Amino acid sequence: MDYNELIKVLSDKGLKITPQRVAVLEALYEIKNHPSAEEIRQKLHSRYPSIAIGTIYNVLDTFCEQGIIKKVKTDSDFVRYDVDMEKHHHIYCENCNHIENYHDPELDELLKDYFEKKRIPNFQIKEFNLQIIGRYNENQNKPNQNK
Repeated sequence: MDYNELIKVLSDKGLKITPQRVAVLEALYEIKNHPSAEEIRQKLHSRYPSIAIGTIYNVLDTFCEQGIIKKVKTDSDFVRYDVDMEKHHHIYCENCNHIENYHDPELDELLKDYFEKKRIPNFQIKEFNLQIIGRYNENQNKPNQNK
C-alpha cells in the first residue's frame, strides 16, 4: 500500500495524520501475517528508533476502535492484529503460532443459518468468527500467504 493509500485509510476514518499512525499502518500492511505489537516495533525500529511500544499500542487500539484492524487472540491469549476486515476465520497452528486467514462463504452461511435457528435467548449476534486450532504436518511447509 503506498503512502497516499495509507493517508486515505486514516482520513476516511477522520483520524489525524501523524507519522506514528502512518508508520504503524504501513508496517501492518507490510508484515501482513497478523503481527504482534512487538513485531511492529521491530519492523519500525530502523526508521523510527525512538518510537515507544506504548505509542504503538495506543495507535493499534485507535485503529481497532475505528474499524481499520481487528485484534486476534491466539490460543495462549497473545494478541496479534489483522488488517483484513473482510469476513473470515483463522487457522492457528499451536506449534509455530502461525495464523492464517480462512475465507469460506459456505461456512459463513452454514454458521449464519445455524445461529438463526438456535436463537440464543436475549442475545443479538453481531458477527461470528472461528479460530480453527491445530498443527501443520511436520513434513509439509505451512502456507506462505493468506487465503
